[in-house]
Amino acid sequence: MTARLPGPRPAPVPASRPAPLPEFPSDFLWGVSASAFQVEGATAADGRGPSVWDAFTRRPGSIKDGTLADTACGHYERYREDVALMAGLGVGAYRFSVSWPRILPDGRGPVEEAGLDFYDRLVDELCARGIAPAPTLFHWDTPLALEERGGWLNRDTAERFAAYASVVAERLADRVPMWITVNEPAEVTLLGYGIGEHAPGKRLLFGALPAAHHQLLAHGLGVQALRAAGAQRIGIAASHSPVWAAGDGEEDRAAADLYDLLTNRMFADPVLTGSYPDEALASMMPGPVAEDLRTISAPLDWYGVNYYNPVRVGAPRPADAVRTEGSSYAGVELPPELPFALEEIEGYERTDFGWPVVPDGLRELLTGMHRRYGGRLPPLYVTENGCSYGDGPDPVTGRVADARRIAYHDGHLRALHRAMEEGVDVRGYFVWSILDNFEWAEGHRQRFGLVHVDYATLRRTPKDSYAWYRGVIGRGR
Repeated sequence: MTARLPGPRPAPVPASRPAPLPEFPSDFLWGVSASAFQVEGATAADGRGPSVWDAFTRRPGSIKDGTLADTACGHYERYREDVALMAGLGVGAYRFSVSWPRILPDGRGPVEEAGLDFYDRLVDELCARGIAPAPTLFHWDTPLALEERGGWLNRDTAERFAAYASVVAERLADRVPMWITVNEPAEVTLLGYGIGEHAPGKRLLFGALPAAHHQLLAHGLGVQALRAAGAQRIGIAASHSPVWAAGDGEEDRAAADLYDLLTNRMFADPVLTGSYPDEALASMMPGPVAEDLRTISAPLDWYGVNYYNPVRVGAPRPADAVRTEGSSYAGVELPPELPFALEEIEGYERTDFGWPVVPDGLRELLTGMHRRYGGRLPPLYVTENGCSYGDGPDPVTGRVADARRIAYHDGHLRALHRAMEEGVDVRGYFVWSILDNFEWAEGHRQRFGLVHVDYATLRRTPKDSYAWYRGVIGRGR
């Protein structure tokens, strides 16, 4: 996925007069996404145990706007209202996550029936509205009790995950047609354990590699547990970005290749090929690696790709060089001792997060994976794609005019269609996200939703992009 940095591409078609989108297959799956910690909220009475993110948000300075996720969007109480919004869109699927500490407050041991009952109700509501439930079993909210025993640095956490997967599948597998084991293990590894910008806030640099291996092992063990419980159509949701070398020199290209190895191939290769992409890397992983890889590479029904933007990477520069702005890690400056540096991608519009808007990067990514993995690549779903813009309701009309978000999704869907024309088997597209939500270390500062949420009142207001996406889905039926 490493490539030479191309020049700027034309801006997306203006949202005010978008040309008709190309036609997608009639069975193409249109969906929306969210995650438990970001939308549900929690109270002392609902039985959910603390997660690693609950602890992290209470660490001074960890969340940029100082907010907590105790209420989030109140989805736990207002899920029927939110499912009605999805039904109004006409989506075929809702990708949500199950909160591990809501089911097993200590990560293991007694099951909290109230937690299972909530997801029972949510799944039933989705099914009643004709929306396929697509649960993710791990979307970053590790039970705090497990983190205190070592978290993803501890092999036992992968075993605990498999037991948890069994509990959830035994309750829900009769109504759930599509399952996701883990979400974005790269971010948990690199941001959470590598540089400390996300929970659990550890700064281990290359000492974080065991967290990658154990999440991949959890995925493999989770696949086994789900299949044993009768679950169907199992996949993973992994973040991937094209990596553009900052220059033609050998040092820049080597730095970009290493970054690609650590963020893309280190996670896709074990799942899709049964091996790590580098023998030196494999030797740094814990446990019986060869045996684990046989578990990690269990055949999947599909593979999920989360895409936001490419990354420009070069060799470390002097301290005054341009670095990290607009990178896939939201402007997080990497430690200077790392053997690569993220550099600004110029010539593109930016989201309010500072991420460059590069729709064709999605085509580049998908066709690159198609070339690399060939017949080992199962059908793909774009399990996340979205953008942060802070547009709010007009004080007079109440309308949320988010033309930039419409342009973003319009451009990315065109790029996705081009990838499909080039032979990539893509079966569906999930917008991130249905609601504005608690955006991890950013708190409430970044808004990705098709629906605006007033965090003081929890009032939901569909944006113009909601109406636009409803039209897209309607034309595809």
